[in-house]
Amino acid sequence: MAEVINMPLLSDTMEEGVIAAWHKKVGDKVSNGDLLAEIETDKATMDFESPFAGVLLHIGVEAGEALTVGKLLAVIGEKGEDISAYLSGKTATAPAAKASKGAPAAPAAVSTQAAAPAVKVNANVIQMPLLSDTMEEGTIAAWHKKVGDAVDNGDLLAEIETDKATMDFESPFKGTLLHIGVEAGSAIKVGALLAVIGEKGTDISALLNAPMVQAEAEAAPQVEVEESKSLSSSTSSSTSGGETVSSNGRSKASPLAKAMAKERGIDLAKVTGSGTDGRIVKRDIENFKETAAASPATSAPMQPLAVAGQESFEEVKLSQMRKAIARRLGESKFQAPHFYLTMEIDMDDAIAARKQLNEVAPAKISFNDMAIKAVAAALRKHPDINASWMGDRIRYNHHIHIGMAVAVPEGLVVPVIRFVDQKGLSAISADAKSLAGKARDKKLSLEEMQGNTFTVSNLGMFGIEEFTAIINPPDACILAIGAIKQVPVVKDGQIVPGNRMKVTLSCDHRVVDGAKGAAFLVTFKEMMEEPVRILL
Repeated sequence: MAEVINMPLLSDTMEEGVIAAWHKKVGDKVSNGDLLAEIETDKATMDFESPFAGVLLHIGVEAGEALTVGKLLAVIGEKGEDISAYLSGKTATAPAAKASKGAPAAPAAVSTQAAAPAVKVNANVIQMPLLSDTMEEGTIAAWHKKVGDAVDNGDLLAEIETDKATMDFESPFKGTLLHIGVEAGSAIKVGALLAVIGEKGTDISALLNAPMVQAEAEAAPQVEVEESKSLSSSTSSSTSGGETVSSNGRSKASPLAKAMAKERGIDLAKVTGSGTDGRIVKRDIENFKETAAASPATSAPMQPLAVAGQESFEEVKLSQMRKAIARRLGESKFQAPHFYLTMEIDMDDAIAARKQLNEVAPAKISFNDMAIKAVAAALRKHPDINASWMGDRIRYNHHIHIGMAVAVPEGLVVPVIRFVDQKGLSAISADAKSLAGKARDKKLSLEEMQGNTFTVSNLGMFGIEEFTAIINPPDACILAIGAIKQVPVVKDGQIVPGNRMKVTLSCDHRVVDGAKGAAFLVTFKEMMEEPVRILL
């Protein structure tokens, strides 16, 4: 009997994975534990081992393509076995697959079919699926099929904008598209009627009237734009960045094509799409060759341009992603009652010490490395700060794992340097460089991104002199480090140049009181102003 493997959940925030490479092809023999594929998630590229033995009978997507968590990844069984029932979505939920490197087991396959209503109709109901752990509704960015069209299993049915991304949604059934729940541009709640697929000519009126499948849809307000009268009123065919768009304002390019175009520096407005309705797909980016732009004529002299200015504005409804960002930042900020303590540190001796250390150290030591070491030393003296809020209890950690905020193109990740108090500056420097590199290459493992007991965020390298950071749960505190700035200071009654750095400690008042936070900050200041103390 064939075994179905669904796309596993390889990180706590993963919504889909991209097949970086297949290590087996259809027809190959596979043993339990064989390397089947490499899967790129939102955080790392991980090896995926086969949980079954047999022959690889089917793969869900080709290398380079994305697949939603819970969707069909592969089928393994006996050579020549009929797997048509598996591919038509009529089988039972597939068992969870496992990934190497300590990744969690995959969840059971998520069905997009509604529980059968008490109406006997030869058609399949598709509900709005849950495409992220925080999704409450989705907006139909575009339909790629219209009512009456023939639909095959796996055909691109629609693009759905969630609170995290715009994702391609493939049909789990074969037949004729008999009904769509909402038009493009409208929002629909998770679990509400998205579409009905069945035999052509099937009467589905009884099905649509069943309470279970009533769509709770809300039309998305249109973008309101007040434009200058001198501009054409015709619909623009490109966005402000030159990207090709459809008539409803959505980009006519697949997510993979967008990512490839961004990586290669290709302007999507210059690419001709070969997909449905002119949609730009992977092969269009791979085959794109940009032609040189014609040189502007230079024979005629430039004429003065008369400009008639007119005020205008544009109001755009929040996207699902922006809604989620606003909601989560609000929860992080206001559920944990923050208070802030700021202190200025004399960095003259730290600058001199770093110069001397780098003359003999095997790895170049940064001020950030020194700050992380000083934080660990201060936490050892103030263990009440090295704490975590656990909801109904406070955990006082005996070990010291420092989270280090790292900016990446997609946002912010926090890899963790473990047992910092037991490491020297050179070891901390090596760990920090390695983790930062993995973060930028999306190679961090789950273990490297969890377990922090305190977090450091440093924007000094960007010239930011002072800022406050939002606490990284479940930590009780986060330290924001600003730039070192040369300023006039008074020493022995004389105004002389000095190097100063401001730091701000954000504290969760449910765990840490002001006096304890201040005492920790005083110790940190002493460690940085007398660097020899962090070497003891």
